Amino acid sequence: MKKIAISIGDINGVGLEIALKTHEEVSRLCHPVYCVDKKVLQEGAKLLGVELHKELTCKSIDLDITIEPAKVTRESGTYSYLSFLEAIKLCERDECDAVVTMPIHKEAWMKAGLEYKGHTDMLRDYFKRDAIMMLGCEKLYVPLFTEHIPLREVPLHVKEKKLTPFLLDLHKSIGDKRVAVLGLNPHAGDNGAIGNEELEIKKAIRNANEKIGKELFFGPIVPDVAFAPYFRDTVQYICAMYHDQGLAPLKALYFDESINVSLNLPIVRTSVDHGTAFDIAYQNKAHTLSYINAVKAAIELAK
Repeated sequence: MKKIAISIGDINGVGLEIALKTHEEVSRLCHPVYCVDKKVLQEGAKLLGVELHKELTCKSIDLDITIEPAKVTRESGTYSYLSFLEAIKLCERDECDAVVTMPIHKEAWMKAGLEYKGHTDMLRDYFKRDAIMMLGCEKLYVPLFTEHIPLREVPLHVKEKKLTPFLLDLHKSIGDKRVAVLGLNPHAGDNGAIGNEELEIKKAIRNANEKIGKELFFGPIVPDVAFAPYFRDTVQYICAMYHDQGLAPLKALYFDESINVSLNLPIVRTSVDHGTAFDIAYQNKAHTLSYINAVKAAIELAK
């Protein structure tokens, strides 16, 4: 049975509730190792009015903290960071086979003095690798070329020299899968009438396919039709140029079941595809399907 390190996320959000709710089910799939103090779990169980399972495996975090439901705090940001760091190290020491992460709060990380915009940024810095953020489910996966940057900066990144290596790294991670690559502009630029970024995308697609020796990447595809049923039924992977271009339609279609997968790394890391949900924190309302799917994907990828 695989050992999966669970990075607990922001303890003021829904992560603890999801972990406690699903422990029995997850334990039938793998051996979960929770990167959180037993004291914090006991506090969370009391707030939720649930019983804490006696056979939980925990890895203590060196920070004394108290749960403050739905509050953005420096302490919770630091704690979620330390939990993630411990989960990574468990994999590096071969004590665990993969990492599954609960949601962090980016403002809490900022308050904690952390420069990372999220898990993927930290993984890039930690491993000195160009990690790829991909979200989705078996029906549809959406790798993101750019992620947590201001929208006005996206066109500056859409250059052949950046996009070609991204597509090649994506191919190494997912194998010989066909990937639709979205254009940046409305109508995919209309052959230059509404922007010229698509010329760079076309070059990158052509170069990547030539290096692979197969026509696996195609496009640029008009973004506003790519997620329509008649098109998405023909392809499992749609590569988006920026965060909301890919994730707004993905979450409209598969919000509850979608997960986050980090590609192009020496460890396996999957995550829930939702935030800390402070509006329902410690109210026993959190959905668990995304987490269960993330655990299943981590087990599969760790084989």
